[in-house]
Amino acid sequence: MSWRGRVSRSRGVKPSREARVAGAGVLDAPTAVASDRLAELRRRLHETGGRRRKLRGLVELLRPYRWRVLAMFVSLVFATGAALAPAPLAKLAIDDGINHHDVGALNLIVLAFLASAAVYWIATYLETYLVGWVGQRALQDLRIQLFKHLQSLSIGFYSRNRAGVIISRMTNDVEALDQLISDGLATLFQSTLMLVGVIAILLVLDAHLALITFAVLPVLAIGAFAFRIASADAYRLTREKIAAITGYLQESLSGIRVVRAFGQEPRHIARFAELGEENRRANLTTVYLNAAYFPLVELLSGLITVEILVIGGIEAINGHTSTGVVFAFIAALNNFFNPIQQLSQLYTTYQSGMAALDKIFGLLDEEADLQDAPDAVPLPRLRGELRFDHVSLRYGPDIDDAAWALRDVDFMVAPGETVALVGSTGAGKSSLAKLAARFYDPTLGRVLVDGHDLREVTAGSLRSQMGIVPQEGFLFSGTVRENIAFGRPDASEAEVIAAARAVGADGFIAALDHGYDTQVGERGVQLSAGQRQLLAFARALAADQRLLILDEATSNVDVQTESRIEEGLRRLLAGRTAIIIAHRLSTIRYADRIIVLEHGAIVEQGTHDELVEARGRYWQLYRDWAEQAAA
Repeated sequence: MSWRGRVSRSRGVKPSREARVAGAGVLDAPTAVASDRLAELRRRLHETGGRRRKLRGLVELLRPYRWRVLAMFVSLVFATGAALAPAPLAKLAIDDGINHHDVGALNLIVLAFLASAAVYWIATYLETYLVGWVGQRALQDLRIQLFKHLQSLSIGFYSRNRAGVIISRMTNDVEALDQLISDGLATLFQSTLMLVGVIAILLVLDAHLALITFAVLPVLAIGAFAFRIASADAYRLTREKIAAITGYLQESLSGIRVVRAFGQEPRHIARFAELGEENRRANLTTVYLNAAYFPLVELLSGLITVEILVIGGIEAINGHTSTGVVFAFIAALNNFFNPIQQLSQLYTTYQSGMAALDKIFGLLDEEADLQDAPDAVPLPRLRGELRFDHVSLRYGPDIDDAAWALRDVDFMVAPGETVALVGSTGAGKSSLAKLAARFYDPTLGRVLVDGHDLREVTAGSLRSQMGIVPQEGFLFSGTVRENIAFGRPDASEAEVIAAARAVGADGFIAALDHGYDTQVGERGVQLSAGQRQLLAFARALAADQRLLILDEATSNVDVQTESRIEEGLRRLLAGRTAIIIAHRLSTIRYADRIIVLEHGAIVEQGTHDELVEARGRYWQLYRDWAEQAAA
């Protein structure tokens, strides 16, 4: 299903009114104000336009369930027909049964009433069930598609967007769309059919009274148009405000320890209250609009009913029409204004749903910064050779304004070799790790693994053979066993235990209440930082990957714990190509080679002993580290 082809919207900066007046030289202030208002009206009309394409995308969601949708519409037609029956039946009961004292005709009409009620009950039951079934299936498909799309987006997307706002797209906006699909579509078609049917009945009953009734339609149309224009921005703003609240809530809860540590609860409460107030004001705008529009429909309904009662009553008294016609006409008027009222109320659901759909489509239209080439090939089993071929890297969409993170970096890591990257903060160490994992592509040069340019192979085949242990040992909710086997779900119990034992994690695991079945909590909150990092090592070892990247992987482990896992770390690295980014000498001094980076370029490389003997930049770092360790 294609979600592309959205209507592109102009993002140009609108000149100020003063600039336009000065530029034109002839516009006075009132004319400029009128021009501003016209431009604002055009903008709002543009905001409400382009919805047909989005609705077609919505129809695509329903396509897999088209036969159930068809059954839903059939039941809807029967339910609408049964709902229209009472007014003409009432006319027949009065004129042909009661006025003529014909009990037989009255009995038949009563049976027809009962039959229409039974049809209405059965058809409404089927319609309600099918609407709910199709709506929930379609929304489940949408959620899965959104989540699948999120999994395919590049790391840069998550650097640019707050997690809470993304969560709002998946929850609040999909919920708003749920109301549109589950309630809106059925209401739209049923109310439309009802309105068409009532118009036909009114014309058949009394064309003169029907034309008097229809005189109110232009007023309703003008009111609906004005409501559409005024509410377009209001409903879009409500989606943005609830996303801001969700984003701030997620951020605050994630950083609750920092908030508590600095005693910033009052400031966070105040900021959350500000966001809540902005959300309240945005929603009150929609309340004001609804309060102004919907009572107008009710008022017009009452006025028309009084008018028809007066005119029709006079005609019945004068013998120009029957009592049954007047009674049926007034009864049918409820079915005339009710669909209009429902369609008007539906427009609020429609506006909210379309605003949500805008946000959802905006997310689905996001393209990954890095995508597999059309002719990309899967990597075979790796030997582990990694080469950076004159690599330079700039971050940012506009490379002219971005600073160089790496400059002409050229080196090769042999299969099974451990290379340590050292340097001060901002030297480019983590940038090299990101290039190796193909989280970014180099601006210049190539990154090759076993001679394959990473841009020419599938990302999945690369990452399935590459393990990354980040600075923070991130754990998922679940058991210790599930986290160790995360990269290799089919790992046996023995393999999980062997991986934990190899890195020295089996000791603290055995001390846990439920051992390997202990729940670690969200992000591993039940464990210490050092324990989480040990499990991250075990996870990388259990996955049995050929390439390993350790990005400050021991920075959260204390010196005693680090000494205990040193042998486990050697086992983890044995026979594997590894890049280690670290500040601690104990982690890097046994590396086969150490590369020193400064300002994105290699300034020296060699073994620990060679670099210390050279008394260059590494020696300076070594001296600083030694002084810190002694302190």
